[in-house]
Amino acid sequence: MQRLFQPVDIASLILLRIIFGILGFADVFGTWIYYHMMKGAFAPEAFQFKYYGFEWVKPLPEPFMSILLLSICACAILVALGKWYRISATLFAFGFTYTYFLEKAHYLNHGYLFCWISFLMIFLPVDRQLSLDVKKNPDLKSDTAPYWCLFIPQFLMGIVYFFGGIAKLNSDWLHAIPLKQWIGYRAGHPLIGPLLEQEWMAYFMAYGGLLLDLFVVFFLVFRKTRPWAFAAVLFFHFMNLLVFSIGIFPFLSVTLTALYFAPDFPRRFMHWLADRWDWLNKQQNAWISRIQSSTEKIPMWQAAPRNRTLILSGLGVLMAIHLLLPLRHHLYPGDVAWTEEGHRYSWRMMLRSKIGFGKFQVVNQDTGEKTIVRPRDYLSERQERKLYTHPDMILQFAHFLEKEFETEGQEVAVYANIRCKLNYRDYHDYIDPERDLTQLEWSFWAPSDWILPE
Repeated sequence: MQRLFQPVDIASLILLRIIFGILGFADVFGTWIYYHMMKGAFAPEAFQFKYYGFEWVKPLPEPFMSILLLSICACAILVALGKWYRISATLFAFGFTYTYFLEKAHYLNHGYLFCWISFLMIFLPVDRQLSLDVKKNPDLKSDTAPYWCLFIPQFLMGIVYFFGGIAKLNSDWLHAIPLKQWIGYRAGHPLIGPLLEQEWMAYFMAYGGLLLDLFVVFFLVFRKTRPWAFAAVLFFHFMNLLVFSIGIFPFLSVTLTALYFAPDFPRRFMHWLADRWDWLNKQQNAWISRIQSSTEKIPMWQAAPRNRTLILSGLGVLMAIHLLLPLRHHLYPGDVAWTEEGHRYSWRMMLRSKIGFGKFQVVNQDTGEKTIVRPRDYLSERQERKLYTHPDMILQFAHFLEKEFETEGQEVAVYANIRCKLNYRDYHDYIDPERDLTQLEWSFWAPSDWILPE
């Protein structure tokens, strides 16, 4: 615990702030482009799949939605520049998380991770160097930060790797399924297409990803093995970037993984450059002098025992959440890849191929009249594709249909006829077609017996 409050070089955290701001801008700006290309996406009048507990999060009408997205982009730039840092970081965290909660069909693991990192950034002293705030007020400048500020992003990235590896310990992945099909579809890639045609490449990627996720953290914590582990991480994410479209995740992962190096590694790199550039050499020497003088003093972070207790409590809660939440799927019977119960927030990334199709049958309780509903009549292409493979979304859509028919004065029952297949196996009935979904609610603690086994 004493180690968590020891001062370390702040250089790594400054690098994190700059790259975080750049990636935040890129991600939100991409959302803005998607929003305008997919007309109707996030439209207030359209149907959205909501996260349970966050049904109250609604999209804004135009032009306010566009203004909001561009404002979040501006906050990301301010974060990178270190201008009005606490305010801009707070606004970005709430703005980014707001867009994340707008549509469950857009769930991505890196978006979930970015939400956590966004709120963490509010509390980190990452504006104490190379920032416009320091330029305006030099008293803010500090060359050190307590180690816990560095430990938490290291911990979060370690959790992503380790639980990502645990999730790969299943029969399909060990047989390189569905990687064989995925990379086969990309055999026309101009750079690595001929390699992707080879069956051994699927096994190489499957077992390489498994071993890296499971063990990379243990190699990163040791100085002698750290460069080799980081090289493997770079290769792994570069391959993912070539083969798959996964947004900012490779860049975010590499940045967080780099934090396992000594806290002064960006300064050492600058020192290497300074040997080849006189002006930078002078700046480097001044920085070293400040660090040597500041580490001789008692840092401000160690001055308040009460704050220590608060910080340790917060760290303990954060760590407990991330250690326990990925294990919750063990509370439910069946394969989590099929039932989806406990799948989200568990770092089960790029593990399976799952597709489905079907329809809903709405029965008037008074007259017995039956109406067939095709989801595509209400949903976007992405929403429809996700609907068929996620029972909680099937249930939400059934309740939506119930309300739609209630507005017409009808009391109805809703049944789902959905067929689904996992990892290119045969199609199976997914939802019990005899269960009235309007009488069911999604439970986070009890298994859903209306999800049929594969």
